[in-house]
Amino acid sequence: MMNGYTGMDALLAGSFRAAIYCRLSKDDDLDGESASIANQRAMLENYCEKQGWEVVAVYQDDGYTGLNMERPDLKRMLKAIERKQVNLVITKDLSRLGRNYLQTGTLIEDFFPRHGVRYIAMNDGIDTLRENNDIAPFKNILNEMYSKDISKKVHSSYLLKAQKGEFTGCLAPFGYRKDPEDKNHLLVDGETAPIVRQIFLWALEGHGPNYIRRRLEDQRIPCPTWWNRQRGLRNTRTKWEKKDPENGRFIWDFSVIKDLLMNPVYAGAIASQKKDYRFKLGAIREKKPQDWIVVEQRHEPIIDRRSFDIVQGKLRSRQRPRQNGETSLFAGLIKCGECGKSLTIRTTHAKHPQQIYACKTYGAFGKNHCTQHRVEYSTLYRLVLNKIRECARAALMDGEAVAGKLTDTCEAEQKGQREALERALAKDTERMDVLEKMMLRLYEDMMAGRISEANFNLMLGKTQAEQAELKARVEEAGKKLADEARIESDARQWVDAIQEYADITELDAATLNRLIKEIVVHEHIDSEQTRHISIEIHFNLKPIPEVEQVTA
Repeated sequence: MMNGYTGMDALLAGSFRAAIYCRLSKDDDLDGESASIANQRAMLENYCEKQGWEVVAVYQDDGYTGLNMERPDLKRMLKAIERKQVNLVITKDLSRLGRNYLQTGTLIEDFFPRHGVRYIAMNDGIDTLRENNDIAPFKNILNEMYSKDISKKVHSSYLLKAQKGEFTGCLAPFGYRKDPEDKNHLLVDGETAPIVRQIFLWALEGHGPNYIRRRLEDQRIPCPTWWNRQRGLRNTRTKWEKKDPENGRFIWDFSVIKDLLMNPVYAGAIASQKKDYRFKLGAIREKKPQDWIVVEQRHEPIIDRRSFDIVQGKLRSRQRPRQNGETSLFAGLIKCGECGKSLTIRTTHAKHPQQIYACKTYGAFGKNHCTQHRVEYSTLYRLVLNKIRECARAALMDGEAVAGKLTDTCEAEQKGQREALERALAKDTERMDVLEKMMLRLYEDMMAGRISEANFNLMLGKTQAEQAELKARVEEAGKKLADEARIESDARQWVDAIQEYADITELDAATLNRLIKEIVVHEHIDSEQTRHISIEIHFNLKPIPEVEQVTA
């Protein structure tokens, strides 16, 4: 240990310009007062004073991991070394410099010697001026192993919370606030929830994130960053606020609106594990929504589940403007019944040009891949307008009878499917119970020495994989059964919603997107080469579609 120096040391003491480096990560808060920044600094300053070294700078990174070099004060210190302002670096121990053994080793073995810098890790007895550093690489590796172990434990903790549907974010999603009595639970925020409802209302009308951001700016509604700053939760500013301090807060970023519209939290669910993390690398990619861990009914929803699902469908079928900058009235709604692609609109080159919809696959690859599915815009417009008016008038005449007929029809069609789902659900639930008991017996066998830990881990992995698959199937079956249970409610809601359109005289995008989920066009060509077009109009909330036949 370094508790004194020889005469040569005393001679050199005055020539050292020392930099003290302190670091504290969030994990180190558990170590108590001895690991605090203040104590590290006091300990090292006292040591330098006893040795007669001039402390030219103190560098402190509070709340930064030691697994990478992306630490502001560490970078400042390295710059000072390159400018020859420092020739001695001292830390409390090696882990304060870093826990990544490759990067920390590079500093000690290459960067410091190349710049004539002496390095001391006081409590580890490491001093690059002396021949006592053989243990340093091993301490580096142990430091990294410690961090890797902590990383696994933290990830396991978050995974468990995700599976329970607990909220673990630093900030509540816009529109919510954290429950003062339970930080893992969300409460609706009366101030910002109306903004979220308005954003979803615009999306339900078929508008995309860019349209919504323009409306928010026109109505001078501040962005989430401003709200967090006003409430003292964060002190950051968006790039728009930095450019224009007066009006920048009213500009919302495209990605913020898109992420908000995709977040199941607004339908009462908690979605977690949205990113892939790797040790030392952090988040490496965004997961697809179907790979998130989603737990339903965790808090009060701002948007009902059916409206949320409709918005997701509209986001997937992005509406694209035509060459003249206009968006087709039926954009994002009309699909090919055979290949599933959109029908796109174009103007014919005939003597009397017409606007027609045709299958995108047919247009790109020809008749060997799909047929044309041609529908004149005027015909489609007329059919849809008449069908909306017809349904609305029927609902006005006898809404109860219409709702009852819809419910009876759906229940008759889906009775067999429901019974099959119930049988499968019961079987999968029973199998999950068996697997739970198997895992308990496996653990008891390992503890009793009847099987090895390696075999236990192998069987545990297979069991957990089957459990995950069963859980997904059970959740999907439960969701389908719940959807069927809503048939009567949906039929009643549809009847109430359609009634106000009995006297509608023209269509607009907002009305279409509010009422219609999708329009599916099927085409059959008979032996005489006559094309028969069948058009299914799938209304939002209505359990069964309306069908119209067109012969061309």
